[in-house]
Amino acid sequence: MEQNSRTSIVTELKRLITKSHAHVSLEEALADLPPKARTEIPGGLPYSIWQLVDHMRFTQKDIVEFSLSADYKAKSWPDDYWTSNKEEVTDEEWEASLKELNTDRAAFFELLNNGELNLFSPFEWGEGQNLFKEAVLIADHNAYHTAEIVVIRRLLKCWK
Repeated sequence: MEQNSRTSIVTELKRLITKSHAHVSLEEALADLPPKARTEIPGGLPYSIWQLVDHMRFTQKDIVEFSLSADYKAKSWPDDYWTSNKEEVTDEEWEASLKELNTDRAAFFELLNNGELNLFSPFEWGEGQNLFKEAVLIADHNAYHTAEIVVIRRLLKCWK
């Protein structure tokens, strides 16, 4: 693949993961969220915003770990991917989870930026996954749960 094509693809993948195109970004969905709303679960929904954010954090970390190494150890679904809700999430816990999301995103972007890695070659481990597919998975997964966060905020009446 010529360098200009790769650069364009990587740029678009990074935009897909970080920016809002057809939807709001995670950062926009979480902006000005009242701390009390982090753990509220509105009528009949299965998760709080905290659980969704922490699930996104864990899942993205899992994808990054898988993409980095053949030594990856598979996690147990769903137990390892979902935390129980809490009565309260401290500012420190909240900020640590968001920081880890951003740190892992940056680590994944380093993989995308590594011109020595072919975006479309299957990893030597796994079942045909490649860097491109894992980038789309992060973008798709996070967009899905970001939409759920917006819905919860609407139900809690703390959305724009």
